Amino acid sequence: MTGRRVVALGGGHGLAVSLAALKLITDHVTAVVTVADDGGSSGRLRAEFDVLPPGDLRMALAALCEDSTWGLTWASVMQHRFGGEGPLSGHALGNLLIVALWDLLEDPVEGLDLVGTLLHARGRVLPMANEPLRIEADILGHDPAYPDVTFTVRGQHVVAATTGRVDAIRLRPPNPLSCPDSVAAVRDAEWVILGPGSWFTSVLPHVLVPELREALVTTSAKRLLNLNLDHGRGETRGFRAVDLLASLSKHAPGLTLDVVLADPSSVDDVPAVLGAAADLGAELVTMPVAAMRHSGKHDALRLAAAYRDLFG
Repeated sequence: MTGRRVVALGGGHGLAVSLAALKLITDHVTAVVTVADDGGSSGRLRAEFDVLPPGDLRMALAALCEDSTWGLTWASVMQHRFGGEGPLSGHALGNLLIVALWDLLEDPVEGLDLVGTLLHARGRVLPMANEPLRIEADILGHDPAYPDVTFTVRGQHVVAATTGRVDAIRLRPPNPLSCPDSVAAVRDAEWVILGPGSWFTSVLPHVLVPELREALVTTSAKRLLNLNLDHGRGETRGFRAVDLLASLSKHAPGLTLDVVLADPSSVDDVPAVLGAAADLGAELVTMPVAAMRHSGKHDALRLAAAYRDLFG
């Protein structure tokens, strides 16, 4: 086993690309994944079986598959989504496999570890909390007919699709119990990485789980925030890089960072971002991490090179 002990927090495609980069430079990777998804296949399984939404966990496991025939085949199997119009339509096979193991084992972590063993995953995947959560948000202009009114909405799917401006988020139920293994991994890490990913629905929820937030604040690990490339769209429509840093301070007072990593294209006002990063105790590091032919997406190889240089 070689490399730094790294914990990556997030969900969805952003976490997946970070994990794809990390598995190239270290054997000690732990993904801590959001469990607030309530849409699509994950939402259906969550509602029917009262389980953690498996989709983001599945994507993290697939991203950590080794680059061998076995690993690449199983990554494709996990990501395979059924078509048609029957009851399986829209379900990812990996979601069904994970939920089946949870039903048999009655222990989410044991089930995820077993899937990781099957896939020859180059790391471990853990939920951020032991219970399925919902995101509640205060959004200015969520209803376009009332652009100056702040609405309170609930649900990851609703928040992610809003055309308003998100001011604050909360978790329901409040103060959820964290996954003990996730807290232990953060405390034992040498580096902890937040992002990239959907800011309010994949990244910030982690700092709202009390024990996990305390671990993030008190860990001896260095803390790195990977800024999104296209942060002015979607649920962060109209946001600048400094707004993302300010919202992190607002939702996690007391949390400091060591590095804010950004592609040069995502830093719209360098002096302002330098100042906002310094307020969090961090150095702003700009390195080319964007994919050259896919706008708004990180490149795993470039990201791996950036991580390698920063980890030292």
